[in-house]
Amino acid sequence: MGDYDLRLGQRLKKIRQARDLSQQQMSEKLGVSRSTVSQIENGNRSLTAKDLVNIADILNLSVDGLLNPEVQISVVLEEDIAYSRRPELRVNVPQKNVRKFKEVLLYILLQVGSKPNVGETVIYKLLYFMDFDFYEKFEEQLIGATYVRNRYGPTPVEFRDIVKELIREGDIVKVKDKYYAYPQTKYLPRRNPDLSLLRASEIKTIDQVLCRLSDMGARAISDYSHNDVPWLTTADNDVIEYESVFYRTAPYSQRSYEDDV
Repeated sequence: MGDYDLRLGQRLKKIRQARDLSQQQMSEKLGVSRSTVSQIENGNRSLTAKDLVNIADILNLSVDGLLNPEVQISVVLEEDIAYSRRPELRVNVPQKNVRKFKEVLLYILLQVGSKPNVGETVIYKLLYFMDFDFYEKFEEQLIGATYVRNRYGPTPVEFRDIVKELIREGDIVKVKDKYYAYPQTKYLPRRNPDLSLLRASEIKTIDQVLCRLSDMGARAISDYSHNDVPWLTTADNDVIEYESVFYRTAPYSQRSYEDDV
């Protein structure tokens, strides 16, 4: 093993820690032993192309972003500025969007966060369907998060940074748990959401999605998201564009079930 394996291993370790994943969690997602992850990060085990693709998926990066230290994915919670997505995948989030994201997340946690099946993965997908269903009906963004396609389904890029703020502010608490035999990250609210930031139509869409999907476990809701047209029409590791919601066919359209809930 050479210097390249060591540098790559150190980069993987840094990104894994930034994603708040333990070696054990990483090993379970990869389907290998924890000692194998340790060997990779210490530069004592080379990676195949397939290994790199799998690791990039887990860390929500492109393979280029994984290998190239010049390519970064960062989230900046700004003051009131215009939203932009730059080529280096920097996501600027206006403060008004941050506030709304926080209140929507608190509302979700208040309504369904105590359910044993609702961990971080389920929350990702609930946010995605709320955002895209609302955009389909009103051609406006609800919280307007940036969702990346990976093999686990749509993932909101801003989520971890906004959660860190909520934890620091004492508004939510992070809990490590298990759902059946699988590790699970849960978040529980410590205050009520400020619903004055949400319109009636937004709350109605949120409630519809919670009614329809919040009883699903992580695997079921991930599989369900893989049948949604915006995910199907987006390349791996790319941002899912909101306009792609209009390619939805009837079975996946919010309009096909809106009168049933």
